Amino acid sequence: MSRSALQLPLRATEFLTRPDTGVLTTLRGDGTPHAAPVRFTLEATDGLVRVTTRAGARKARNVVAGGPAARVALCQADGFRWITLEGRARVTDDPGRLAEAVRRYTARYGTPPPTPPDLVVVEIAVDRVLSLNL
Repeated sequence: MSRSALQLPLRATEFLTRPDTGVLTTLRGDGTPHAAPVRFTLEATDGLVRVTTRAGARKARNVVAGGPAARVALCQADGFRWITLEGRARVTDDPGRLAEAVRRYTARYGTPPPTPPDLVVVEIAVDRVLSLNL
């Protein structure tokens, strides 16, 4: 997964660091969308979004089934202000990547994420940003 820095306006960066939830949209095998509320973190310097979840969760299974071409969209909204981050996704259970995801989640939300035995991280290499009123 190649990643590059995101050039986001300050207002967008501030918006994405608030302890809000977003909605992650993945595609099922039949092409229909699956949208799930998630907590996430953004590392703008690397253009990387992280979402912790269970390996057995539909969102993780959809990404795995999509293979290296799996594309997803993650949207955070507040009234008529919103931002959508799109990109290629992958799922990993690498201990170092999980630890970094948990560290960033804890910093953003003030509490660690749930830690089920099948904890994984969905990593999204953001390559498209859409927004309104940011």
